[in-house]
Amino acid sequence: MKDLFSQNSQLYKQARPDYPHSVIHEILKHTPEHSFAWDCGAGSGQFTQLLVPYFEQIVATDLSESQLQSAPYFENVSYQIQIAEQTIFTNQSFDLITVAQAIHWFDFEKFYAEVRRTLKVNGLLAVVGYGLLEIQDQQVNTMIQALYYEKLAGCWDAERRYIDEAYQTIPFDFDEITVPKFSMTYQWTAAQLLKYLSTWSAIKNYQDQYAEHALLDLAEYLQDLEQEFEITFPVFLRLGRVKK
Repeated sequence: MKDLFSQNSQLYKQARPDYPHSVIHEILKHTPEHSFAWDCGAGSGQFTQLLVPYFEQIVATDLSESQLQSAPYFENVSYQIQIAEQTIFTNQSFDLITVAQAIHWFDFEKFYAEVRRTLKVNGLLAVVGYGLLEIQDQQVNTMIQALYYEKLAGCWDAERRYIDEAYQTIPFDFDEITVPKFSMTYQWTAAQLLKYLSTWSAIKNYQDQYAEHALLDLAEYLQDLEQEFEITFPVFLRLGRVKK
């Protein structure tokens, strides 16, 4: 598993969008017991905190110590530095295992072996992610599309393709449950938008490669715009149980 976000853990926590409660409610519909959950690749706890009201105990793991240190405290959450593919958990521990916007960084075969080992009978695996944002303002949307597909074309890690393909091409050898489509919509200022874009791993890769910031043109265009922008992210969710 790659660690790409330790250096900007506070920015990541502040700028990344929160998942809609509709996704949590869909997951809970298919989770018979709510004793123990594992949020894997938890980062700064953005998805973990949504599980807090519904589970007696939660363990949230990540490779990045600085990300976990940025996560909010809850009495029923234990934050632990562990790699996804090799954990210290006992067999059949969890009612639910979640991975939010992280599974594309994992070694699928090794992680799924851990899932099969640590899920309880009838336990659930929930893989969550979100794709490229769309902005109602057509000019800004066009500029971000050009940034993503053209300017940053050679700066994305290869694993990013799984996001572009809405997690439909990841290996998923589980008994899959059909779910509805989801999205999340926000009203963001230009500053909020730029802060979010700054968390893209390709932005840092571009700066390292070309010694300039990839967002300069967009920031210059946005600097005099005072309105908020309606922003929508497509959300994808895959649910599965271990095959019997």
